[in-house]
Amino acid sequence: SSGALTRQIEAGAPFEVFLSAEASLARRLVASGRAEGPGRVYGQGRLVLFARKGSRVRPAGGSAELVRTLKDGRIRRMAIANPDHAPYGRAAREALTALGVWTLAEPRLVLGDSAAQAARFALTGDADAGLLPLSLALGPELARAGAYGRIDPTLHAPLVQTAVVLRGASREGRAFFDFLASPPARAVLRNFGLAPEGDV
Repeated sequence: SSGALTRQIEAGAPFEVFLSAEASLARRLVASGRAEGPGRVYGQGRLVLFARKGSRVRPAGGSAELVRTLKDGRIRRMAIANPDHAPYGRAAREALTALGVWTLAEPRLVLGDSAAQAARFALTGDADAGLLPLSLALGPELARAGAYGRIDPTLHAPLVQTAVVLRGASREGRAFFDFLASPPARAVLRNFGLAPEGDV
């Protein structure tokens, strides 16, 4: 998760560029002097409801299906990233709260240390469904195994994904940071569900 990576960087991990799913974590590293400011927004995250093929959950219904399936018991276990340190987990909690079903969902949650681990739980059947990043749902493994529906982005704080160059970065690291703003990189990010700032 971005929170775990931030703690590793603060402890001296030898990374050169940090791509954070949450802008505040990138700002925290800039404020502490571990990263160079101001950083760059490289994408806008989207939250989706994902379920495997054959599931009783019909994820294409998005937010409405999420509420229905929690209320009628079709979701017995739901995977999300841990909201205490993962931005997508925090967005999931905010969305569930805004939909009025957090107290219904909380005892059914299977928490992953990261969004990737939450996706693994939803993929393997350890959970009936998951609230996951669109970028993971579009990946080949999840795309083959299931389907997704978008969660209304107004239900949670924006997932503004931000990159920063860390102190001591090499020339190659800085070149990669610059590449993130190029048209080819923006096209890749858009294709994988992370439409960059200013893109539709």
